[in-house]
Amino acid sequence: MKNQFSNAERAEVLTQALPYIQQYNGKIVVIKYGGNAMINDQLKEQVMEDIVLLHLVGVKVVLVHGGGPEISELMEKLGKKAEFVDGLRVTDKETVDIVQMVLAGRVNKSLVNLIESKGGRSMGISGIDGRLIEARMKDTRLGYVGAITRVNIKPVTDLLEKGYIPVVSTVACDKEGNTYNINGDTAAAHIAGALNAERLIMMTDIAGVLRDREDPDSLIPQLTIPECYQLQEEGVISGGMIPKIDCCIEALRHGVQNVIIMDGRIPHSILMEILTDEGAGTMVMGEKK
Repeated sequence: MKNQFSNAERAEVLTQALPYIQQYNGKIVVIKYGGNAMINDQLKEQVMEDIVLLHLVGVKVVLVHGGGPEISELMEKLGKKAEFVDGLRVTDKETVDIVQMVLAGRVNKSLVNLIESKGGRSMGISGIDGRLIEARMKDTRLGYVGAITRVNIKPVTDLLEKGYIPVVSTVACDKEGNTYNINGDTAAAHIAGALNAERLIMMTDIAGVLRDREDPDSLIPQLTIPECYQLQEEGVISGGMIPKIDCCIEALRHGVQNVIIMDGRIPHSILMEILTDEGAGTMVMGEKK
C-alpha cells in the first residue's frame, strides 16, 4: 500500500488541498463523534489521525463525544437493563453515575490518549468542568436526562487558545450539583453555536439524509432549513434522523455557518469533507447573510 501513489501524485493531492487549508486556517470546527462510529478501533484511529492533521494545519478542532454502546455494555455487566423513551436513555441516579464514569472517564481519556499518540495536543473535559454545560431535568419519565439551559464556553476557548484539542464528554450539572446525561448531538449543537463555529460535523452510521432509505445512492447533498421541514412533512426525514436534523437547525440558529451529517464508518471522511471539493454526507445550510 505504501507505493500505491507516487511522490508526484502525493504532492498534487497536497497542492489541491491548499485552498481548503487556507479557508479553514484559524477557524473552529466542532466534530460530534459517538455511537456506532466509535466501535471499530481501526476507524477510530483514522478519525483521530484526521483530527490531528487538521489541528496541525491550523484548524481549531473541538471534539464532542458520546458513548452509548459503552454505557450499555457496562450497565449489562452490572446487571442493569438499558431502557429508552423516544430514543433517549432512561437515567436514574445509579445510571447517571455509570454515564459519568464511562463518558467522563474511560471514553474521554481513551480518546485523549489516542490523539496524543498521533502527535496531537489534547485535553479532556466534561460538561461539568467549569460548568461548561448547565442543565435541568428534561422529562421526569427520563430521570436525569438533561435539557441544556446554559453553555459557559470559556473552558473550551481557553484550551483552544493554549493550542489544545478539547475533547468534551456530554454530561452536565445544575446549580444544586445534580449530574445529567445529555444527548451528544444536542450538546454538540449548543457548543458549536456558542463558539460560532465555521462548521459542525455530525458523524453517524449512515451516509447522510437519503431520499430513499433503502438506496444509498439517493443521498441529498445539500438542504436548507425550509427543505428540512418539508422533507419531515413528506416522511423522507423520519425516525432517528428527525432529532439529528433538529440539532442541525438549532446549531445554525445559534450561529454555526453550516452542519454536515456524514457516515463516520468511511475512512478519512472528515478530510474528504474539509479538504476536498467533493465533500461527504449531507450539508444543512442556514440562510445566506
